[in-house]
Amino acid sequence: MKIPVPGEILAADRLGRVHFVGIGGAGLSGIARLMHQSGVAVSGSDANDSAVVRALRDEGITVHVGHDAAHLDGVDTVIATTAAREDNPEIVAAIARGLRLWPRSAGLQSVLAGRRVVAVAGTHGKTTTTAMVTVALQEAGLDPTFAIGAEVETLGTNARVGSGDVVVVEADESDGAFLVYTPEISVITNVDADHLDHWGTEEAYEAAFAEFAARAQVTLAERTDLASVTVGFFDGADLHGSELNIDGGRTRFRVTHRGADLGRVELAVPGRHYAQDALLALAVGLELGADPAALIRGLAQHRGAKRRMEPIGSVAGVQVYDSYAHHPSEIRGDLEAARSLVDGADDGGRLIVCFQPHLVSRTRIFGAEMGRELSAADEVVVMDVYVAREDPDPDVTGALVAGAVGLPGDRVRFVGERADVVPTLVGLARPGDLVLTLGAGDVTTIAPALVAALADAERGDGEG
Repeated sequence: MKIPVPGEILAADRLGRVHFVGIGGAGLSGIARLMHQSGVAVSGSDANDSAVVRALRDEGITVHVGHDAAHLDGVDTVIATTAAREDNPEIVAAIARGLRLWPRSAGLQSVLAGRRVVAVAGTHGKTTTTAMVTVALQEAGLDPTFAIGAEVETLGTNARVGSGDVVVVEADESDGAFLVYTPEISVITNVDADHLDHWGTEEAYEAAFAEFAARAQVTLAERTDLASVTVGFFDGADLHGSELNIDGGRTRFRVTHRGADLGRVELAVPGRHYAQDALLALAVGLELGADPAALIRGLAQHRGAKRRMEPIGSVAGVQVYDSYAHHPSEIRGDLEAARSLVDGADDGGRLIVCFQPHLVSRTRIFGAEMGRELSAADEVVVMDVYVAREDPDPDVTGALVAGAVGLPGDRVRFVGERADVVPTLVGLARPGDLVLTLGAGDVTTIAPALVAALADAERGDGEG
């Protein structure tokens, strides 16, 4: 449901006891952590138990599984996920009791007061870029507070209060949240039409990014019409990348800043899009006055974010990765990175992709383009649509995507029953292959289940 942003956003220490509806999500869990670490009394609820829910409990936050009006006893402020329905009992109770009911954007803004804010936005790459900014600034000694839309391996969490005066946040455009923040530095990774269920048109979507850029003192971007500092692999960029090389799961490039050579950057993640993200992160550090060499050392320490080309396991010669890509451009970038891993290996395996479309509205608009981008794989398995906050549409299913994959029919499979997905992948995979699961929904559970199933199959073969 859409919850309006309040006219006045109080600082977090004035909110009383705060309860989060949907606390297990990447966005709300981060805000809850920041408030809790700042001394605010925090509780929350989520529809399902999860590793995030258990971690929050271990950190001292009371988290309920399931939603109940009784969870709001003694609560002053409720912050809710956009995925919450209007009939959610905690939403109903918050309205009936006259409690503050805020969207997550207001909740995050409440913890930004009095800090130098770096806000990272963009259709793709904002999670990785926010993580890279944070890791680089840590190495440079700035110790920023941060809130990122995924768990980050190098940081060990998605949010933490630092001792410095800089706060780095991922600024989500999907529901207009990024227009609530007033950053000192804004970063725009790219602008590629998405979330048209909220914005309506591509023109409105682009206009929102222009407004976001106008809210900051400095905007870093690849596009000259949005940026006050341009960043990219093109001649004339203020921070210019060149000599790009992607090989063996690593990415290397040289960087110059307004003509001055800063040296070579080496990343432990493969892909041109990660190089662009790293350039943006380096530009942020330079704007904040950090030492370039320290920033480059920090970028080398980045090992990826949860669900961003994340290695899940390797069994029986099969590598299994999982990624969040759910938009055609993201699919293209991750398949390019995965292909570099496959082609760089000695065993000449195949790239097998299992994709779950996310949202009926997105699949209706971009389904055919998703299918075309999946054609870069050798074998494709398409699951049914993860409907999330929308209602299903019988005319918009995973078959729409599968039908647009430009591969021979025997190399494309629409598997509508979730229980059949892992057995299908086990039947396809052979030594040397890389299996990549893609999507923003619960496809993330497929990769670990596949690793377990491959291990079971290997043990069974050995016993026979």
